[in-house]
Amino acid sequence: MNDLFENDEEKGLSEIGDFSKEEKDIYGSLNTESEGIYQKRSAKHKRKKLKVWQRILVVLICIGILGASALVFILYGPYPNFREWLITTAMTTMNHQYLATWFYSDETINSVLKKNYVVELDEEANIDQVKFVDYTNLKVMYKNKYEKEILTRDEGNDLYKVINIDETGMRGYLVVIYNPAKVKLATAANMNSYGEMLTDMVKKNNAVIGMNASGFKDPNYNGNGGSPHGIVIKDGKLVSNLEKPNVGGGIIGFTSDNKLMLGKMTASAALEKGVRDAVEFGPYLIINGKPSFIKGNGGWGTAPRSAIAQRQDGIVLFLVMDGRDYSHGIDGVGMVELTEILMRYGAYNASNLDGGTSSGLVVDGKFINKPVNASGQQKTRKIPNAWVVVK
Repeated sequence: MNDLFENDEEKGLSEIGDFSKEEKDIYGSLNTESEGIYQKRSAKHKRKKLKVWQRILVVLICIGILGASALVFILYGPYPNFREWLITTAMTTMNHQYLATWFYSDETINSVLKKNYVVELDEEANIDQVKFVDYTNLKVMYKNKYEKEILTRDEGNDLYKVINIDETGMRGYLVVIYNPAKVKLATAANMNSYGEMLTDMVKKNNAVIGMNASGFKDPNYNGNGGSPHGIVIKDGKLVSNLEKPNVGGGIIGFTSDNKLMLGKMTASAALEKGVRDAVEFGPYLIINGKPSFIKGNGGWGTAPRSAIAQRQDGIVLFLVMDGRDYSHGIDGVGMVELTEILMRYGAYNASNLDGGTSSGLVVDGKFINKPVNASGQQKTRKIPNAWVVVK
């Protein structure tokens, strides 16, 4: 009976029973039709798979177009805030100005900078107006909550106090130093050749507080922190006098009677005025209780910042503000915010110091702020000098 079937499929049917020729033809027809349907479904499935990839490609292209359009709108659109922030932040880094020059012409950059600047007061700090006050046995009527924070000392610590600055978009630390005679300038062992880490300078000077001071030459962001900008005076002697950057300000130093001197003067003039420790930087933020005029954001954008100040009662303030911590919404501060914070805490004379990755505050041997470099890494750099508070 096997000879009656022409293929193996028909052989399989023999196990069920005999079929007529018509039945076998019907089976063959159904088998062929099923195979055709399968092939059509397979082809349709392949076409569907191809369409999925096409859709993914289209989505990616659309996302790219939307992203590029959004970037163009942000960079060149009618709302200038981002444009002004980017230009002023980049152009004051000294090493990352390309972040502005990539996207904007010199004409646009100059136009933005002309609308954002600091006008310092045309006067010198009148240190005779600084009168040291001993609050030990005084009953004080606080002017506001900020003065209360300043004058209420931590139990068992008459040397300093740390006040946290924690506001929307801002995080920083204000160190209150009650005895200005304890504020000194520390320098790297091989300053003018190599810088040192802030923690090392604090340790070797037997200090409890340390904050970065002057700026330094930093070609291609590869400087070693050894060459400070401008004048550096330590213990009444001129120890460096290199090229000063165009950042405003001038001498930032303490006289032999422990008063903060701010003034645009030569090194010899500073020494004649009795300056014992000083750096040269800026801009000045407050002179004789009056803030500088700040147009727009001051032309400095936002970044980590450091500043030094003295109240009229002689108390010294170190201020360090964090920045570049975008995951926590901490972008940094500009000259406006820096000045406002110092004014509310009663600063009489104040100046900006070097900022960015150099901004650091060490208390009891450890960083309490979070230094972040331009690449987003949590790290600081070697610097030429620092303001320290000795025991």
